[in-house]
Formats: sequence, C-alpha cells, structure tokens
Amino acid sequence: MAIYTAGFAEWTAERFFERLKLEAVDRLIDVRLRPTSQLAGFAKQRDLQYFLRSIVNADYLHEPRLAPTAEILDSYRKKKLTWQEYENAFTALLADRRVEETVDRAIFVGSPVLLCSEHAPDMCHRRLVCEYLSRYWSEVGEVVHLT
Repeated sequence: MAIYTAGFAEWTAERFFERLKLEAVDRLIDVRLRPTSQLAGFAKQRDLQYFLRSIVNADYLHEPRLAPTAEILDSYRKKKLTWQEYENAFTALLADRRVEETVDRAIFVGSPVLLCSEHAPDMCHRRLVCEYLSRYWSEVGEVVHLT
C-alpha cells in the first residue's frame, strides 16, 4: 500500500487539487486536530469535502486518532517542546492509542493521502504517522510526500 501525504500550506487550491488528481488520490484522510479552523482557507473540513467530491472524485475522512492532542500541539507551537520532544510525545500518543490496532487499515486501501497543514513533511506529524504505521503494518510500502 502506498500512502501519499500533503500539507496545504503554501499551495493554491488549483495546484493542490490538480496534484491530487494527477496522483489519482481516491481518499483524503484528514489528520489535523482542528479541521474546521478558519485559518484553513480552502482546506476547511466542510469546503474540503465538497471540493474533493467535485474536483477529484475522492472521499473525505477525518481521523482524529492520527492527530496530536491540543496539549502536545500547543506546547510545541508555544516552544515549550522542541521538535524532538514533540516527536517523542506524539509517537507515544500513537502507541497509547494503539492506532496500529484501532485504525481501520481499509481506509488506506487505494490511493489515500494524509492531510495536514504543514507544507514540508520533515517537521510534521503526518510523516510520523506513516513511520509509525510502517513499523506495524507490513503492507505499508512507499510513502510519497507531495510538496
């Protein structure tokens, strides 16, 4: 199973949706803590659902078990945690939630994309989700970060 990831920051809506079409993405798995934020622009949950159906012919799924807690995210944003501390805390959270057992593998069948806001994957939890799942799910193959 190949998994794509994308962060919508720094993308225009046109470029974002055209890229999803180019990759034949059939499901967007939103791993943001706050998918309804007014700061999300074209990627607000309700609008995103419509755009995905209309432009890409893809499904939308919000999977909060793959999102950080408000405490972890806010601590990192307020610089109370370094990136390494955030990474450790988030990975421990995934383990506590037992996402390898509790998240339905079927949502990853086809051509899914994990969505977050961060443009680059190097300091984003969507990369950590892929790395974590690949340790437990042998069928996780290539991870492609769309940037």
